Amino acid sequence: MDLQTLTFIIVGITFAVYVGIAFWARAGSTHEFYVAGGGVHPVANGMATAADWMSAASFLSMAGLIAFYGYGGSVFLMGWTGGYVLLAMLLAPYLRKYGKFTVPEFIGDRYYSKAARIVAVVCLIVASVTYVIGQMKGVGVAFSRFLEVDYGTGLVVGMSIVFVYAVMGGMKGITYTQIAQYCVLIFAYTIPAIFISLQLTGNPIPQLGLGSTLTGSDTYLLDKLDLIVTDLGFDQYTTSARLSTVNTFAYTLSLMIGTAGLPHVIIRFFTVKKVSDARKSAFWALVFIVILYSTAPAVAAMARLNLHQTISPEAGQQLAYEDRPSWFKKWEKTGLLEFKDKNDDGLITYTADPAENEMVKVDRDIMVLANPEIAQLPNWVIALVAAGGLAAALSTAAGLLLAIASAISHDLLKGVLLPNISEKQELNASRIAMAGAIAVAGYLGFNPPDFAAGTVALAFGLAASSIFPALMMGIFSKRINREGAIAGMLTGLVITLLYVFQHKGIMFVASTSFLGDMPANWFFGIEPNAFGVIGAVANFAVAFAVSAVTKAPPQDVQDMVEEIRMPDHAGAPVEIEQSLDH
Repeated sequence: MDLQTLTFIIVGITFAVYVGIAFWARAGSTHEFYVAGGGVHPVANGMATAADWMSAASFLSMAGLIAFYGYGGSVFLMGWTGGYVLLAMLLAPYLRKYGKFTVPEFIGDRYYSKAARIVAVVCLIVASVTYVIGQMKGVGVAFSRFLEVDYGTGLVVGMSIVFVYAVMGGMKGITYTQIAQYCVLIFAYTIPAIFISLQLTGNPIPQLGLGSTLTGSDTYLLDKLDLIVTDLGFDQYTTSARLSTVNTFAYTLSLMIGTAGLPHVIIRFFTVKKVSDARKSAFWALVFIVILYSTAPAVAAMARLNLHQTISPEAGQQLAYEDRPSWFKKWEKTGLLEFKDKNDDGLITYTADPAENEMVKVDRDIMVLANPEIAQLPNWVIALVAAGGLAAALSTAAGLLLAIASAISHDLLKGVLLPNISEKQELNASRIAMAGAIAVAGYLGFNPPDFAAGTVALAFGLAASSIFPALMMGIFSKRINREGAIAGMLTGLVITLLYVFQHKGIMFVASTSFLGDMPANWFFGIEPNAFGVIGAVANFAVAFAVSAVTKAPPQDVQDMVEEIRMPDHAGAPVEIEQSLDH
């Protein structure tokens, strides 16, 4: 069976499963729509959390970045994994103990202010919409190649699927859909890795294959890769550091605290019955995440090796353009791989020298999808990878869209503007908000500003600079008041956005990410994608400064902060009586 037909069948089956689950688990109340009824098993919730967290950036883009930047691309691996640990240790159990639906609701209650709640809604929407754009890039890349449709058509089809199972099922439908999507994406990621590791090293475990010798040779895989890329003028794969030390630190920390402040992941810990289940969910989610993240460096190195050995054979040899393999021709049709014969010799010159390099475009996001084709794996494996990439993008997109919809319907409409609407009216408003969020996300996805992981890094920076400090101070400091929290969130968000857009907008970020040359106006050499950590520092500083010169929070709020951190009565949410300002 040809690849396109097989891909249609496998992707079609997975989509049918997602839609079927949505109808089976459709939400009948706001409690089911927002938090799946609060009764999800910790193991199931851990799997859904992993799928929610491992987006197109994790599945498609992370390994592609590591493949091309080597050691320098490890900031994504370290930042996202470390951030999940921060979330599981410092935020999730305490927020679950408080027992409210959303992050803005917690911020509104903790800082006894509707204004704080509205500011949190704005921060959430800005970060989440930016994040969704990255998922749309992943959907477009996957569809454009394997279903042989254009990028725009892929977006429309993908968003239609999300619309059905997210709007119908809410968090309940999304949770069980994400469990299925995790199974699809993890098999799609690991099975090709096992095949290719066996092919290159004879070792079926990719993590071990990365440090093994090549089949029939005494040369280690990484040594061979270092030799190939340096012969072509690129930096050594295992030691290249395209970011300065300060930039690397800032980028990693921005991703870490941005991860810990992501509302669509935090809300997952409200879907279990009690705090102990939230901790168990965090453990299981980390187990499920590690399977993919520990495999990514092997996938990256093997993909880079296969790419160069195919396009640039042994020293002194060049591949004739007319003899390019079928995978090369198919990816050329997508516009994500492009060759330009600069010297009219009909041979492909792939080198680090921009003046001589004829591979003028090799999109980083294609590496995971193209690798099985380059390695000439069976068609069913290649089709499975397509289904996995789509599952990763759609699972995270659904979680983000739900976070946006709940912020609009529950926090803004029910919490501030129309507090007396019925549960049915709120549920209908949630579905309308979800449909609107899907439409906006689809529109923005037609012109993604960066590769998937780069766009996602911007989203993490926005969450790091605005939401994470407010949550941390809300849990661990009794002295931070509403004036300080509001001033801090606005300061962090505004200076981060200004820093990004002062460099001629988001498109400038795409052209400067990971470049060695530092523009003169970069603050301490920190690029815009990594500036969230500076925004977070400003957020903390302003919040503490303003709180120090204004009135302390009411005593009942201070008591609530103490109670949240108390280990006893862990299963019971805190109930407080307080009046909110207008």
